[in-house]
Amino acid sequence: MSNSAAPGASGAVEVGQAAPAFSLVHQPGQDPIQLSDYAGEQNVVLLFFPLAWSSVCTEELCSIRENYSRYGALDAEILGISVDSPFALQAWSKEESFPFPLLSDFNKEVSGRYGALYDEFFGMQGVSKRAAFVVDKQGIVRYAEVLENAGEQPNFKAIAEILADSEGS
Repeated sequence: MSNSAAPGASGAVEVGQAAPAFSLVHQPGQDPIQLSDYAGEQNVVLLFFPLAWSSVCTEELCSIRENYSRYGALDAEILGISVDSPFALQAWSKEESFPFPLLSDFNKEVSGRYGALYDEFFGMQGVSKRAAFVVDKQGIVRYAEVLENAGEQPNFKAIAEILADSEGS
């Protein structure tokens, strides 16, 4: 997969564009996390996923947890995003010991802006698609992948290559 939007990902954010800004709840009662919090400081890997506790989402995020130090070495923070409530995400994160924030896009605004929202998913309307975006320190999208098949996972090798390339520039 190249570092451009996946085929069929109409409306998706494209490589070279400014990443849409957002402010999303991480922990109930705490200040929201904003994409701009990382501007000039770290690259950000946005991982949109359909639903907490589902098998493929658990496999994906546990894999990221196991390789989290690699992303830190590439000066990148991982932000997981789904339409689950912040309470569900907090419980799942605690259960799985995820070292990165899980953000609630309960109102489906951010998933929609990134072109990562199913119209219908197993009878549910407005569930996040599995998608990955790399946003550099200047807020520019350097990698975009929106998957139509929720059973597939993003190309983490390509993501790591993009992050490694950004370190050299």
